[in-house]
Amino acid sequence: MRYLHTMVRVRDVDESLDFYCNKLGLKETRRVDNEAGRYTLIFLAAPGDLGNAEQNAAPLVELTYNWDPEEYEGGRNFGHLAYEVDDIYATCQHLSDNGVIINRPPRDGRMAFVRSPDGISIELLQKGEAKPKAEPWASMENTGTW
Repeated sequence: MRYLHTMVRVRDVDESLDFYCNKLGLKETRRVDNEAGRYTLIFLAAPGDLGNAEQNAAPLVELTYNWDPEEYEGGRNFGHLAYEVDDIYATCQHLSDNGVIINRPPRDGRMAFVRSPDGISIELLQKGEAKPKAEPWASMENTGTW
């Protein structure tokens, strides 16, 4: 397992980049605009992690800007922790066998979400390419929120 990023939702990209980059000193490593999903993802690394960030080997802060205005209450601006795993199905099975609810099953062979006992969302991402779709995961519904 490898720690990937922490996601934080932001209301104003310019104001947020001013804080995280100009004031805190983080550096933008990549940006993704998704018109279909109506959001922008901006990944930031600490200066000492820049070389590793270019090789996808550094922990990052992911700023998520949703194009449609939304007020974030109750901590919704904090998104999730993300970990890369060697086998998404084996990881989810292990968690499930140990009483962890799989809130968003890995139907796509790539991504799943669980929650900590304190309600923190944790994203699990398959290392490398997505695994082929497999049961019981492919037809499993979401449970609760993630």
